[in-house]
Order: sequence, then structure tokens, then C-alpha cells
Amino acid sequence: MRKKLTFILSSIIFTTISNITFCQESNLTINQETASEEYLYSAKDNFKNTEKSKNSFPTYKFSISSPWHSFLNFGEEITNTQHYELHFKYRITPKDKIGIKLATWKLFQPLGIPILTAIEMNETEFYDGRIRENGIGVTYQRIIWKGIFGTVEILPQLKTYLDANNDKIQNGFKLYTSYHFGYHISLFNDRVFIEPQVHCQYWPIDTNTPQEFKEADNKWNNYLLFEPNIYIGVNF
Repeated sequence: MRKKLTFILSSIIFTTISNITFCQESNLTINQETASEEYLYSAKDNFKNTEKSKNSFPTYKFSISSPWHSFLNFGEEITNTQHYELHFKYRITPKDKIGIKLATWKLFQPLGIPILTAIEMNETEFYDGRIRENGIGVTYQRIIWKGIFGTVEILPQLKTYLDANNDKIQNGFKLYTSYHFGYHISLFNDRVFIEPQVHCQYWPIDTNTPQEFKEADNKWNNYLLFEPNIYIGVNF
């Protein structure tokens, strides 16, 4: 009887020790595999981050840009818009920029004439004089996906109406807005960039217009759709 009890107790002790040893070995194996997987994932992440840092451009906070119209002020005086425009922008997040817009131009025909009609330069649509428009406004740009962006520009303008002899008639006011969709192309590690784009303009407020100018403007809309443009700029 005693030998039987001794045998049973020995079997129980041996089984328990075996189970404990097996569990410890299993846990050790699992921990080693987990550590190996974590090391592998960490190595992959480090490699990706290294490659990303190699291929990424420096992030500049400020930029200055201008549309190509600013470089085309040549030709006959009667159709020279004397268009000069500058944008100063500040990057507030990797995808968002806010800015200040300075602009001046001199219109010889209504701004609402559609693009294809306007380039025909039909003199019957010309003003009997000119309109000088100057303004300081604000802009907001958002990168939508990769280099694709959208921009909103709001520009209050002081208008000066001039007669055919370039003498001042009176002043007016316009609230000029534009809505842009384009693509940002980086050059020289994003130090220089160009932004081909298309935009639509809308001016909901246009006040104190002389009668002869109003008659010319009323033939057309107070908006202009799908004007192509290119901005050229420098980051710093």
C-alpha cells in the first residue's frame, strides 16, 4: 500500500514538474519570436523613415510668388493691362498656407468678357477710357493630395476711373474674389516652384461706377470662369 502511494505521488510530482518546464520553454520561445518580430518591424520602420528623409524636401516657412501676367507688361498702351501682382505666404501646417496679396492692373475692357471672346480684342467692347484697380487682400491655400491644391483669394480694390485723356473721373470700390485649382511643381529641392492652375473670379460688390462704364459692364456677367494661369515663386 505504501509503495503504491509513493508511486502515485512520484508520478504526480514528475508530471507537474514536466508541465512547468514545458510551459517555461514555450513562453521563452514565444517571447523570443515576439522580440524577433518587433525588431524586424522596427528595422523596417527605420528603413522607411530613412528613405523618406532622403527623398523629402526641406520645409520652408515663407514664399513669394507672382502670376505670369506680371512679366507680360509689353505691347501697345491701349491694351497693356499694366498687371503687377505679388503674394507673400506663410506655411502654418504642412498642408496649409495663409498669405497677403498685393495687386494692381489697368482694365481697357470689361473683366466679365469670356476668355475666348476677350482675346479677340474687339474694340467695340473697349471702355472709353481705363479703370485702374489697386488692392491688398488675403489668401488661403490647402494641399488636397500630393501636389494638387486649392486656393481662395479675397481682394478689396480701390477703383480709379480715367477718361480717354487719362484724366481722373471718380473713384469706386470692388470686392474681387478668386477660386483656384492647380498643381504645385517643385524645382531645386523646392527652393523654386511653379503652379499651373485654373481659376474662377467673382466680384459681388462693385460700386460708384460712371454711367458709360456701367453700360459696358452690364453687357457681361460679374464673374469670369476657368481662366488659365501660372504662378512662379521662391520658398525661403
